[in-house]
Amino acid sequence: MKAKPESLTARPLGREHMPDCYNISLDGYLRRPGTGGGFFDTEQRIPNDFGPTQSLNGFEDTYHNIIDYIVRITHRIWEDRDVEYIGDTYSSASKVYDDYGLQFGNRKIIDDTHHTTGAFSDIQLIADEVIWAGNDEIGFHTSHRTIIRGTNDGDSKYGPATGKTVDVLVIANCVALENKIFLEHVLYNNSSLLSQLGMDLNEMASSMVKEPPAGWPRDEGVWQNLRSATSPVEALSLGSPVSGFDIDEFARTNLTQLWNSGDYDLLNRNYVPDFTFQGPTDRRFSGATAYGSFLDSIRSAFPDLSLQVDEVYWMGNEKEGYLTSERWSATGTHTGDGMFGRASGCKVQLWGITQHKVQNGRIIQEWMLFNELDLLMQIAAARL
Repeated sequence: MKAKPESLTARPLGREHMPDCYNISLDGYLRRPGTGGGFFDTEQRIPNDFGPTQSLNGFEDTYHNIIDYIVRITHRIWEDRDVEYIGDTYSSASKVYDDYGLQFGNRKIIDDTHHTTGAFSDIQLIADEVIWAGNDEIGFHTSHRTIIRGTNDGDSKYGPATGKTVDVLVIANCVALENKIFLEHVLYNNSSLLSQLGMDLNEMASSMVKEPPAGWPRDEGVWQNLRSATSPVEALSLGSPVSGFDIDEFARTNLTQLWNSGDYDLLNRNYVPDFTFQGPTDRRFSGATAYGSFLDSIRSAFPDLSLQVDEVYWMGNEKEGYLTSERWSATGTHTGDGMFGRASGCKVQLWGITQHKVQNGRIIQEWMLFNELDLLMQIAAARL
């Protein structure tokens, strides 16, 4: 008998769980041209046709496939304001690792969502991409890239209403079984949100350390569980090797060599010359020079930075290209002056989610978020 979502531990994916085509994809669902290009303003966000059916044992009959499930529950909860529906779509023992730490149980998610819809009465959560893998036996893994838009016309946990409109990139990696999400790693890009609200990030970080949000600071146990959740015993490229181009090996090597070794030659080998990047706190640029400068600014602040790739999954094939989701985590010591202020000497925890669009063995687009506001809070706490 299959365990219920309330008692589940997420199981790592194998190669057999990765969809090798785009028959079930957000582009197909929304009738977008091409693959992996993201949202455009004229599209119909909830289609009339919910797409091909897929085995969804235990899910509500209304949903045709995992893309349909993710898109429509998000719209129903946030824009139809059926916030209590979270109780039907998140397990009572759900674990959500966010920018600040571990949030436990669906009641906490419900309360936080009520708070946010109160602060942004016209809020929209727009599906930009959903990369998925798995099935209704092992669990569906989804990497949901979302655009949050809304006007801050109500008071929030960050202060009084500002009247400002925000457009914030979010990435949420979820595991769902039998209609319930029971594990989530989500980066709300809070540094971007506060910046767009007109707030000074360093001042806010110092203030929030004195009255910290739930889950902050995360302890060592939470940190290790955040890193290990859904991780395979060994990388698929090692435990289940394939001949020819291996997207698992490509994704893992690209991240670790860029961040740990500073091998920026990879930017010319693994990326097309005019690749585009979208990242935390509204960073947008294209090309190797700008990306190298961005990485330099982080690695110079944390010279001993050590990054590990915690999970990789993907959609696609060598002919049509791949969409990948890579969850990663890192530790380092703030011994360098620079983008995070003067060196504080504190040891930091940094984690992120990266999505890539890969064609002909090279990256043409990258989206990446990490816990930047939390990082500033860790540094601010060390200065007290």
